[in-house]
Amino acid sequence: MAVLLRTFRWAFLFTALGLGAGVLYGGWAALGIVAILAVLEVSLSFDNAVVNAGVLKKMNAFWQKIFLTVGVLIAVFGMRLAFPVVIVAITARLNPYDAVHLALTDKDRYQQLVTDAHPAIAAFGGMFLLMIFLDFIFEDRDIQWLQWLERPLARLGKVDMLAACIALTVLLITSYTFAAHAHQHGGTHADKAQTVLVSGIAGLATYLVVGGLSGFFENRLEEEEEQEAEAARTGRQRSATALAGRAAFFTFLYLEVLDASFSFDGVIGAFAITNDIVLMALGLGIGAMYVRSLTVYLVRQGTLDDYVYLEHGAHYAIGALAVILMVTIQYQINDVVTGLVGVVLIGWSFWSSVRRNRALAAAEPETATAETVRIP
Repeated sequence: MAVLLRTFRWAFLFTALGLGAGVLYGGWAALGIVAILAVLEVSLSFDNAVVNAGVLKKMNAFWQKIFLTVGVLIAVFGMRLAFPVVIVAITARLNPYDAVHLALTDKDRYQQLVTDAHPAIAAFGGMFLLMIFLDFIFEDRDIQWLQWLERPLARLGKVDMLAACIALTVLLITSYTFAAHAHQHGGTHADKAQTVLVSGIAGLATYLVVGGLSGFFENRLEEEEEQEAEAARTGRQRSATALAGRAAFFTFLYLEVLDASFSFDGVIGAFAITNDIVLMALGLGIGAMYVRSLTVYLVRQGTLDDYVYLEHGAHYAIGALAVILMVTIQYQINDVVTGLVGVVLIGWSFWSSVRRNRALAAAEPETATAETVRIP
């Protein structure tokens, strides 16, 4: 209980401040809206916490603290407050001041502009998340959850650049099917298809650049640590320390882009509840704080090591979310469906992990007894 309170203390404090700010801003009705948005964000982003935990456990306590402090500021004020305004400013060709003024004075027009920008947002986030899922599913792993599916896919994963080729194929099909028939306010269908295509390529490029740099510095760090183990010299130690900083920085950057991609559906879905950017930032910010605290809790408790299929379930949920984002370019999908897909997949993987642990525990006494019998 002490660990739980210590890990979530900032989330609890942010909840109290956020709800209080909501009451001061819009009365008791605003408090209810903020609370609903917080629950929405947590329900849509639980898989985000599991995936983040798999990355964050590679980082030391300092960078975990950075993830909970600086990272939260980026998540709350960057993605939940500034991002919708930036999107409106870019798509409507407004300067930032006019975009903020529009968000505060003409909320219906502001909501419409964000809705019009949804195909570009969905294409970028969908491609980024799809690459995460494909790279995971094509990797040969010692522990496999759905072996009938993961074994053949792991063999296919030996083909170079297969994930990128599949993602580009999905993007091309989407841009000339869903995007070409999407409802729009102004512009031609060809413009919409081009927007989706360019945004999707940007999402793919972002994943390759950020993920590639993070992986590069992690590999360099491992090489330096091996060399330091053989001959610990002062200069080399400083080099390894600097490299660790670069590796951690790019891993942190990767986590921020990952969080941004996960937040797209929450930000867009929030407009079904309110088009007030202040209430939206408060509610989604509270939810983001809980998701990040949960990420750190999973790391410190070693939950992913105890329940080995959780990471698999989260990545399958990522794949489902990527598909849903691409489909929403043309069709509207209720956020309840999106949230339930993630919850079901993660719940299934958790239950599979529990069954695996019970089976291993039941097999240990039998193994011990057999070894005892063989002792002369």
